[in-house]
Amino acid sequence: MKYKIKGDYIELMALLKIVGIAESGGQAGMLITEGYIKRNGEPEFRKRAKLKPGDVIQFEDKIITIED
Repeated sequence: MKYKIKGDYIELMALLKIVGIAESGGQAGMLITEGYIKRNGEPEFRKRAKLKPGDVIQFEDKIITIED
């Protein structure tokens, strides 16, 4: 899946809610803090990590590429 951002970046929690991985901010935060979300192949633990074009987010079998 590809996600086009409007602006310079999107925060990780916002992206997870927009694409339907998380139903709420609380659920998104839990997925992040428990290490279920990978950014460019490494676990990402920062809820408000600024995702920029070229970043690849993975949760289970879902892969999201950030584009501008």
